[in-house]
Amino acid sequence: MRILMLGGTAFLGRHFVEAAVAAGHDVTLFNRGQTHPELFPQLERLRGNRDGGLGILAERRWDAVVDTSGRLPRLVGASAQALRDTGQYLFVSTISVYADVSVPGTREDARPATLSRPDSEDERTDYGALKFLCEEEVRRVFGPRAAVVRPGLIVGPFDPTDRFTYWPARCARGGRILAPGQPDRRIQFVDVRDLAQFLLHLVQARQGGTFNAAQPPGAVTMGQLLSACAAGQPATIQWVADDWLAEQGVGQWMELPLWIRPTPEQRGFYEVDCTAAIEAGLAFRPLADTVRDTLAWHQTREPYTWSHTGLSTEREQQLLDLAPELAD
Repeated sequence: MRILMLGGTAFLGRHFVEAAVAAGHDVTLFNRGQTHPELFPQLERLRGNRDGGLGILAERRWDAVVDTSGRLPRLVGASAQALRDTGQYLFVSTISVYADVSVPGTREDARPATLSRPDSEDERTDYGALKFLCEEEVRRVFGPRAAVVRPGLIVGPFDPTDRFTYWPARCARGGRILAPGQPDRRIQFVDVRDLAQFLLHLVQARQGGTFNAAQPPGAVTMGQLLSACAAGQPATIQWVADDWLAEQGVGQWMELPLWIRPTPEQRGFYEVDCTAAIEAGLAFRPLADTVRDTLAWHQTREPYTWSHTGLSTEREQQLLDLAPELAD
């Protein structure tokens, strides 16, 4: 197949291109050439950008386009329109499109988030709503030829966010490790390589539709994740109560990765229904493989300075020193 990748040299796109090339497909990269230009030197590269720089795509035809990087509806709409004669448009969205995750089992037809104001392009405030409107632009142009995948947290090698990498890297350092909440707390994510293979499967099958994409609810708990990360490492896990962490001002998600305080509004955040994707072919590798490979990749980039993700060494130690007395 002839596949056009919009982007393709960062995280998910990188893994998808590797999978597609390994499967024998003819892949063309369309991007600005600013991120990892050294990758995939054997592939055709088209230089341009979404915002007024789509002309190079004119008069070209592909069997499928894979869009892992679209975030603003007007730009995704322009891309879809420019590529309207392509056989299929696969758009990678997010489970953040849902307006309400207070109830477990959110399915693809649940109510979407809406913009804070009609003209908003504020990705910080309206990320989920903007991604849903991007989906709508693709559906408007491609109809049943549109495939939309809504992943949960994407993890694994080359993840630029460190929202998962923090845990295997922290356990590898050893010592007492602050862990949030209860070990039986369910979490939900998807290995980037499993997601890439699912995207490729949809393209090869020319399958349209909308799919939540993460491990099924209950497949992994926080305790299982940290046990996998700490296996063979000189680490001791210390669980600390949610309310106490909140009282100390610990930031959810980024300062303490994967931690979402189980408020009534967030009760279903890690309980999104992924049945449709699993029935369509999404499969999962063992947790231990994801942990091992993520740590191995992380160790190739050390010495590494953690920036905005994860507890600093000093902050974690301060919390651990206080927690035994105050967290009951």
